[in-house]
Amino acid sequence: MPNRAPLLPRTVLIPLIVACALFMEQMDATVIATSLPMIAADLHESPIALKLALTSYLVSLAVFIPISGWMADRFGSRTIFRAAIAVFVGGSVLCGLSGSLGAFVVARFVQGMGGAMMVPVGRTVILRSVSKVELVQALNYLTIPALIGPIVGPPLGGLITTYLHWRWIFFINVPISVVGIWLATRFIDDLRSDAPPPLDWPGFAFSAVGLSATMLGLATAGRHLVSGRASALCIVVGVLALGAYFVHARRATHPLLRLELFKIQTFRIGVLGGSLFRAGIGALPFLLPLFLQLGFGLTPFESGLLTCTAAAGSMCMKTLSRKVLRRFGFRAVLVGNIAFASASLMAIALFSASTPHGAIALTLLIGGVFRSLQFTSLNAISYADIDHTDVSQASSISSAVQQLSLGMGVTIGAFALQASSALQGHTTLVASDFRPAFVFIGVLSLCSLRFLRQLPADAGAEISGRSA
Repeated sequence: MPNRAPLLPRTVLIPLIVACALFMEQMDATVIATSLPMIAADLHESPIALKLALTSYLVSLAVFIPISGWMADRFGSRTIFRAAIAVFVGGSVLCGLSGSLGAFVVARFVQGMGGAMMVPVGRTVILRSVSKVELVQALNYLTIPALIGPIVGPPLGGLITTYLHWRWIFFINVPISVVGIWLATRFIDDLRSDAPPPLDWPGFAFSAVGLSATMLGLATAGRHLVSGRASALCIVVGVLALGAYFVHARRATHPLLRLELFKIQTFRIGVLGGSLFRAGIGALPFLLPLFLQLGFGLTPFESGLLTCTAAAGSMCMKTLSRKVLRRFGFRAVLVGNIAFASASLMAIALFSASTPHGAIALTLLIGGVFRSLQFTSLNAISYADIDHTDVSQASSISSAVQQLSLGMGVTIGAFALQASSALQGHTTLVASDFRPAFVFIGVLSLCSLRFLRQLPADAGAEISGRSA
């Protein structure tokens, strides 16, 4: 038991503590995205090559998230949560000390090992601590403080990068991690399973090799960090390993990821159907700062001030999403909102150097509202019909697929940008190279509509409160 009685209801306190970790993770991601052009210049690399810094982190998340639930059940959620924060901040320090692209990518992978445990374990604690009726409210308490990270991150990272040095942005996490570990020690129960099943080591090996090799091969395509032949080999090895995992999972008594959960319609549509939307959104943090800085010549600080408005819009919607879902229901919201969320991505292609910054900020803010509503709805509907006994497995699967989708989005966005630049005959990136890429990722996210339309009209009624 924690060593001090909580001062707030558990539906408020636990999500806020987990939000410290999510705040640190989200702020770190947005800070790096804002500083990518300067980091690339300092490491003497192409800005597109820095996609590896984003994808290596996401690959690490996807590899280690599947065992996060087992580790929490085996060693205790509080123990793993605190250790994850320590690993994450250790990776942050290594990022600040990196002197080459290879070292930077490895440091980001170490960060991902910590991030893989922080948020999924924290989310599992929340799901086990609140009722389904309180789930949307609890998830909002989790995400609202965490959204401060994307608001603070871009201008803070831009300010440090413009007027100090990009290396300092990675040391911001040190004091935040100290606060997170202290709060977890005092107020989070060390929840664990009385008899956790043995870890599926063969399954972990197949999934780890499959996910990391496939994503590494796709991310390094274009001869970034390794040769083209090595990239192709990684993809082949990864696909074979993933195929081996699917065969293994059907025979294993306690598989690492219980794929039969995808038989649950709401979980399948929320996780797999929503992955197309997440892939489109995943390219945005990579493309947008490059567009503003390389295309329009803005400083990292000016770019950060503009991009943080999208996070501000997201935060505003988090306070209203529960009412919207109660009024219209999950299916109507997800199907209707996807068009606006996708259009907000394509609208960025209309920006030019002469576009007033106020108009850019307003467009990004409105887009953040639509995207936030879609994210909240997808996350909640995924757990609508999941039993409490399956929460840990569902959380691990959902988190792994989400990170893979975001990582794939970065890779797809980079490919689209490279193709656009090559077709226009440009040797360096200019503003016109980015416009087709934004249209492409908008269309990609809209493709999730095909899956969302399969939701029943009353899907998730217990969570949204619409049945009442």
